[in-house]
Amino acid sequence: MPGHMLSNEKMLQIAREIGFSETAFVKKIGDTDNYSIRYFSPKKEIPLCGHATLASAKIIFEKTPVSSITFITGENLHLLIKKDGENIIMEFPVYDTTPLATPQSFLNALGLKSVILSSFSKKNKIILLEIADPGILAALDPDFTALLNSYQNINGVLVTAPSDTAEYDFHYRYFWPWAGTNEDPVTGGVQTFLARYWSLKLNKTKMKAFQSSYRTGFMTVELLNDKVLIYGTAVIVFEGNLLFN
Repeated sequence: MPGHMLSNEKMLQIAREIGFSETAFVKKIGDTDNYSIRYFSPKKEIPLCGHATLASAKIIFEKTPVSSITFITGENLHLLIKKDGENIIMEFPVYDTTPLATPQSFLNALGLKSVILSSFSKKNKIILLEIADPGILAALDPDFTALLNSYQNINGVLVTAPSDTAEYDFHYRYFWPWAGTNEDPVTGGVQTFLARYWSLKLNKTKMKAFQSSYRTGFMTVELLNDKVLIYGTAVIVFEGNLLFN
């Protein structure tokens, strides 16, 4: 965190070497509780990432005696982050989606015959597909070569389904070989449009979401006017120093 911000090329090189879905680079701004934050996948810089924000906040809250910070992203988004006991609450913006027709080749590559609804988050450049069965969602095994060839100029595709248990309100998975890894294990950034989507369908403002990736993950989200609050927890599993020329 201290010192100068690395170059874009160096940050991308580090993200490629680490190999995680996203790597966050954080720098304190003066004597304030504000921090610049940049996110890189192994392929490119991305505008917003939920779990990298959560992880970064966890480190800062562990290392400094504060309970509220603001991250300022590369796109100048101001993200208010609060600590509430073991919980971390992240305040993200909310974006709209618009209807979008998707080619059958795109659905075939995902392993889908049909969808209930197809829409597009222009701000995120992500396609949203709703299907009826969370079991089918969990079993999806996309052909990623065919998927890349079936659609261009997007960052990813999010497939979602209503939950079939009382434990969660909706399930989802996020595939993004265009901009990152084949599949993101846990994705908070998509809640900028997914939370509103399910809030309108379910007539609820606070919901529990389950990401049925191979690793799986879950989070609580809450719509608050033009913001979505994302509730999560984090655990520090290792620390180290990165040495490079």
